[in-house]
Amino acid sequence: MRALAVGLAAVALLAGCGGGSGSGAPAGSIQVTMTEFKFDPATITAAHGKVVFWLINSGTTQHDLAIRDSGGTRVATSELVSAGDTMEFDVNEIAAGTYAIFCTQQGHEGSGMKGTLTVT
Repeated sequence: MRALAVGLAAVALLAGCGGGSGSGAPAGSIQVTMTEFKFDPATITAAHGKVVFWLINSGTTQHDLAIRDSGGTRVATSELVSAGDTMEFDVNEIAAGTYAIFCTQQGHEGSGMKGTLTVT
């Protein structure tokens, strides 16, 4: 009986582990895969208001997703996503317009890790 209880406790602990690499994207989210050195897709369309991104880092180094408006002002930036991890990135109240998306890590945007977000 004791062995069964210890086994069940171990299973419960392991089930709770998983870090930032959760497997389920939030309903209605926009999935963006990040690698060296691109976003897939690089052209994204979303409705104005709250936008939820599901970031997947399939690369070998940390990446993030930043949003810059046409005036050059950074609107939002996700946390860094470690290689192999996933992360939900919520942007509240984004207005209609065209924005640049890019990775803020040194040299990544210049290497092609950029794209366009159109908010309707």
